[in-house]
Amino acid sequence: ISQNEIEKIKLLENQFDTQDFYFQIDENNFIIFLSELNFFDFKEKVEQIFSQNSVHFVLLPQILETIENIKSYGIKSKKRVYVGYNQERKVKERKAKIQNRNSFTENIFDKTNVELPQVFENQIVCAESKEFLKNLPPNCIDLILTSPPYNFGLNYSENNDTSQWEKYFETLFSIFDECIRVLKFGGRIIVNVQPLYSDYIPSHHIIGNYFLNKKLLWKTEILWEKNNYNAKYCSWGSWKSPSNPYLKGTWEFLEVFCKGTMKKEGLKENIDITEEEFKKWVNAEWSIAPERNMKNFGHPAMFPEELAKRAIKLFSYQKDVILDPFNGAGTTTCVAKMLNRKFLGIDISEQYCETALKRLENKIF
Repeated sequence: ISQNEIEKIKLLENQFDTQDFYFQIDENNFIIFLSELNFFDFKEKVEQIFSQNSVHFVLLPQILETIENIKSYGIKSKKRVYVGYNQERKVKERKAKIQNRNSFTENIFDKTNVELPQVFENQIVCAESKEFLKNLPPNCIDLILTSPPYNFGLNYSENNDTSQWEKYFETLFSIFDECIRVLKFGGRIIVNVQPLYSDYIPSHHIIGNYFLNKKLLWKTEILWEKNNYNAKYCSWGSWKSPSNPYLKGTWEFLEVFCKGTMKKEGLKENIDITEEEFKKWVNAEWSIAPERNMKNFGHPAMFPEELAKRAIKLFSYQKDVILDPFNGAGTTTCVAKMLNRKFLGIDISEQYCETALKRLENKIF
């Protein structure tokens, strides 16, 4: 490399902010330090050097080509940003701003938690949930995981799951009122629900809005992808017409809310989620096949054990109390037992309660 070319490179360097861009030359190495750069301005200046000098440049064309071939960068004020462009932007005074935005969800709950009375531990109860839950003291349940009847018209053991939507939500929310009361401060409630597309009823939004109005904190919405692609083609609505096409998803939702605080207190030794499980499950799209053995359990609408396993391990500790007020054939209580949690399952159907008990005794699979 000629001394003339080195001098031209140094002159080029001086035209840019050294915090963004500079060179370092020693006997054996030429190093480019590149943070951000107006590349087109840089290219224009290099080409001016070429046009104004008749000498043969060796290094300068390589520098231009090397920088031009960098394809990963951000854009800020006409500059290509090469360092830190893909990092999450930090918000100044983040906590204060969150608190200001969330003033409508101010804490209204008693922070005093109690233990579930032993008489209710690890029980399957055949009862109407709203009335039975009144027997429980406030703030005694760590996690509620449930999937209420969807009001789709399925033939459950004790009812046919079809009523006026106003009546359906009135009944559902009266049970959820008791669920909120018995949930511990810092406890979570997870509701698995699917909208009824044919009625255009966004149940997940209606239920989410109910919990927000009750001052619970929204934690997340998990999309349960069932990969049940046949479900798309049951009905088309207005065939090949924009008049009223019928759209059906292959997924359901898990709405997750917290009572009073996002932080759930617990002992470190009672954490049983692995590193790999945590990294996989915090992605809020869970690809899990539907329950394949519903006929064996005599129930028309069940979520699979894998779904309950993920929800319970991600949002509770071992020895926590897990409640399902719509326990059905007992998936929640069965998985809670397997994962060393205490449980309480309530259902109005004697048939389903018997099934749930058999699953706990490993007499049905």
